[in-house]
Amino acid sequence: MTESAGNGRRVLFIVENLPSPFDRRVWQEATTLRDAGYGVAIICPTGKGYESKHEVIDGIDIYRHNLPTEGSGALGYLVEYTAALFWQFVLAWKVHRKHGFDAIHACNPPDDIFVVGKFYKTFFGKRFLFDHHDINPELYLAKFGRKDFLYKVMLAWERWTFATADVSIATNESYRKIAIERGKMDPEKVFVVRSGPSLERLKILPPNDSLKNGRRFLVGYVGVMGKQEGVHYLLEATKHVVQAINRQDVHFGIVGGGTELDELKTMAKEMGLDDYVTFTGRVPDQEMLEMLNTADVCVNPDVHNEMNDKSTMNKIMEYMALAKPIVQFDLTEGRFSAQDASLYAKRNDPIDMAEKIIELIDDPERRRAMGEFGRNRVVNELEWSYEAPKLLAAYDALFEINS
Repeated sequence: MTESAGNGRRVLFIVENLPSPFDRRVWQEATTLRDAGYGVAIICPTGKGYESKHEVIDGIDIYRHNLPTEGSGALGYLVEYTAALFWQFVLAWKVHRKHGFDAIHACNPPDDIFVVGKFYKTFFGKRFLFDHHDINPELYLAKFGRKDFLYKVMLAWERWTFATADVSIATNESYRKIAIERGKMDPEKVFVVRSGPSLERLKILPPNDSLKNGRRFLVGYVGVMGKQEGVHYLLEATKHVVQAINRQDVHFGIVGGGTELDELKTMAKEMGLDDYVTFTGRVPDQEMLEMLNTADVCVNPDVHNEMNDKSTMNKIMEYMALAKPIVQFDLTEGRFSAQDASLYAKRNDPIDMAEKIIELIDDPERRRAMGEFGRNRVVNELEWSYEAPKLLAAYDALFEINS
């Protein structure tokens, strides 16, 4: 952790579900704080392409740990979270001894990082900021569909997290409302910091027509391969496009990894879609950008549920940053982000999604206008440069507490 050139304060990020700098929101926050004169370190898991246990990137110390499994069932998540919490304690102590820190910036999911935060608040007087990426009780419902004992655990963890936090930041107004109403936080201590895309990273590039697999059009998707992401709906929409509408001039490029990837590949094969769908798995930024820049239409098939309806999806704003027209299911925060850059299919209706995809494929002028609207919205309202001052304001409030 480099010496702070400004206020001398140091921040420790703790992230459980993605490695840094792959997690773009975390990396943007970390580099913003670094540029403002904070010393920054990050604890996170290892991942493909991010296997080093310690490295310094752009002046930020990154400490990574292994995880035994990527949880898919309740038991798998319990094992994963327990191991992660153990390593967070070990590495936080290492950072504390080697560099020191004044605050912990905890990024969920899951909501158990408050345990580390409470320890350092109680015994060392450190500040604790909660970065609310996902609403975990709703995420549990989306994955498992039941309000059982573990659902109540999720609610308790969330409540204890907000109770521990000196300041919290929310990705949108829906999350801010949860922090205030369900988390009982003082509204003045809850800041909205959206996950604005970086236009330095999301560059418009020439298309790579080889990704169309010999076809005229490409539909692009980037995201996690999990149940709540609704990629199974996208495959059903693909089947309708190819077999019912008989449009064999459209290819589908699906970018991302996750617990459902193998199952989705099998599903596509059983549907007879092998030749019309490319699954890339998790890939570097350059390959992701090539796919999205080549796409004529981009899609977001997120399942309509309480979590997705209240969540801002990074993929939507990434599509907009690249001037791509979008088709998505009609979700509250998705509509807020995209506005006229998207068509909105009926919720959880893959047939309507398929028909709206073809509607856009067949209307190049509308695609151009929608893409231009989305790009302008990012440039003028949503890009990370508009969010960075809000993050710094949250940190100003964090360090005014009890000072």
